[in-house]
Amino acid sequence: MTTREQSPARTFFGHPIGLTNLFGVELWERFSFYGMLTILGYYLYYTATDGGLGLSQATATGIVGAYGGLVYLSTVLGAWIADRLLGMERTVFYGGVVVMIGHIALAVLPGLTGVGIGLVFVALGSGALKANASSLLGTLYAKGDARADGGFTLFYLGINLGAFAGPLLTGLLQTRVGFHYGFGAAAVGMALGLIQYVVFRRNLGTHGREVPNPLPRSALGRAAGVAGAAVVVVAAAIGLRWVTLENLSQITTAVIVAASVAYFVVMLRSGTVTAAERERVRAFIPLFIANAVFWSLFQQIFTVLAIYSDERMNWSIFGWVAPSNWIGSIEPIWIIALSPLFAAMWTRLGSRAPTTPRKFSYGVIGMGLAFLCFVPLAGVDAVPALLVLVILGVFAVSELLLSPIGLSVTTKLAPEAFRAQMMALYFFSVGLGTAMSGVLAGAYDPTREIAYFGTLGGVTVATGLVVLLIAPWISRRMEGVH
Repeated sequence: MTTREQSPARTFFGHPIGLTNLFGVELWERFSFYGMLTILGYYLYYTATDGGLGLSQATATGIVGAYGGLVYLSTVLGAWIADRLLGMERTVFYGGVVVMIGHIALAVLPGLTGVGIGLVFVALGSGALKANASSLLGTLYAKGDARADGGFTLFYLGINLGAFAGPLLTGLLQTRVGFHYGFGAAAVGMALGLIQYVVFRRNLGTHGREVPNPLPRSALGRAAGVAGAAVVVVAAAIGLRWVTLENLSQITTAVIVAASVAYFVVMLRSGTVTAAERERVRAFIPLFIANAVFWSLFQQIFTVLAIYSDERMNWSIFGWVAPSNWIGSIEPIWIIALSPLFAAMWTRLGSRAPTTPRKFSYGVIGMGLAFLCFVPLAGVDAVPALLVLVILGVFAVSELLLSPIGLSVTTKLAPEAFRAQMMALYFFSVGLGTAMSGVLAGAYDPTREIAYFGTLGGVTVATGLVVLLIAPWISRRMEGVH
């Protein structure tokens, strides 16, 4: 055998060696993504004298939520490119290049021009990279491999190392020298991720190199025509002011809902999907809904809680005031601390661990309880950062019960002909929740926090209880997937 053929058999702490490469590229991509995202809202609503663009807070949080939703919506394009044109491995690399270009645009182009161009490139590149990095990791494990949940949890550790470090650096740069230096740091981070990916590319062996469902040459013209028509429709909607900055989050939410329904219909009706695979897709539907509800609260770290951090929290640390965007780094601290424990726990429990639907339900319930923790703080002046750190610990436990498990189970439930695109559908649920976080943020009022946090927390707990109730029904349709 050649060295290239042997590489996939090597292990890293009991996991396939390719995990290290995907761990690294995802770490730096998330460094750049969250580093930029945690200062984006402030850049949009701070006044010009503070270096911002002077938009209203409602519009700014709506844009942040819509942008996050569009990132995940674009995963379908990245998945299609992987399944039909390039394969997952090359799509990960080229997606990272597009992300870097977007961050450079944010760093060097002024005003809304830079925001528009930069966010479009980052959204398209992140969509291509995210769906395919997770799907590519799934190919390193055989179906039924008990190590998979542990591997995805370690992969999630890489995501959160980047999510922790990114806001720390961009926040300091933003407060010391300006927003555009923070955006520039995000570009440098993505460049570092691409360098390590190329250097250690051999670790992946031949995984993800094949194109599962190649697009015939005769269909290239039609695909290009569809892409061109989509661009024209978007441009027309903006030109006619059907889509504005003010309604962007609502439009994004509606588009993701429509696209998700269409995708489920396509997979359930496809002749390439077997009867057993079709049952697994049906089992995925309630998990999709639960996931969207979870993320509609969680992603408010970058909308409502960003404002909360800026206006309601006391960030004084021994007389030094920390940047308010560090709210984005608190939760990843918990993930970094807890991920190895969860990975070890799932590996040790093996088949005795709670089923995936039960894990989902516990995660959703925990997210609702975390929001309810903000209710007693309503009316408290200068909420101590330490209290919010504890609440975000509940966010982290809930996330670990749901998110890495969701990535793992999606690869297991995916029909063979829709592997990457099934992962894109999973990210649609994240995107739907993210866009909803922008919609919900419009209802936030610091004088009515009991109603806001109490209502959303209560509805989310109820959703988790429903998933727990129907968990046996979901498990029966997962056809042997635990």
